[in-house]
Amino acid sequence: MNPQQVLAGGVTAFLPCHNEEGNVEGVVAAVVRTLEALGVPFEVVVVDDGSTDRTAEVASRLAQRDRRVRLVQHPRNLGYGAALRTGFASARYPWVFFTDGDGQFDPADLVRLVPHAASADLVVGYRIRRQDPPHRRLYGWLWNLLVRLWFGVRVRDVDCAFKLLRREVVSALPLRSTGAFLSTELLCRAARRGARIVEVGVPHYPRQWGRQSGSRLDVVLRAFRELWKLQRELRAPGP
Repeated sequence: MNPQQVLAGGVTAFLPCHNEEGNVEGVVAAVVRTLEALGVPFEVVVVDDGSTDRTAEVASRLAQRDRRVRLVQHPRNLGYGAALRTGFASARYPWVFFTDGDGQFDPADLVRLVPHAASADLVVGYRIRRQDPPHRRLYGWLWNLLVRLWFGVRVRDVDCAFKLLRREVVSALPLRSTGAFLSTELLCRAARRGARIVEVGVPHYPRQWGRQSGSRLDVVLRAFRELWKLQRELRAPGP
């Protein structure tokens, strides 16, 4: 099947961003080129999570130039999970693709995911040769192990920010996390409801501009609090 058949109805691509003024223009341009090449209706939504730099200004300029680009802003920094939830809520097309606005993925690699969408509800990437500091790679390995043990979700890279999803499947999930745990919560709830999940390897690249925040202590602690809450919720006896 060609992309027009697989992605019938179109694609919303969204980019969660926080202080990515040096990256967002290049990432948006790459997403637009990729979706144009696929030949499907699309929109690109930049979700600015309360940036204190010029991220929103750059995205607004891009939206004025191309009506297929939209900017959605949070009045303050609400967290990565909140940015994802806003992206899902803003989607207008039946397929949703998201990747971070930090440039550590090449949007052109979406073509690796598309063929699997014909038989899956969620096509999720996993990072090939993850280009992060050693401590982040260790944290990621431990986190994935914990998710497997607690929830039985056998996905090798739950937090990979390169996913193609059926909007109707995501819309039916009661997603509640506001922090980095949201990507994990999404897969846990989807798997529990019997969603068809396929994994595809995608290259990962070093960050060229800006700083990572995923290993900050407050971010990590919030993720563990939200993981514990979901674990208690899913293990609680039904009514």
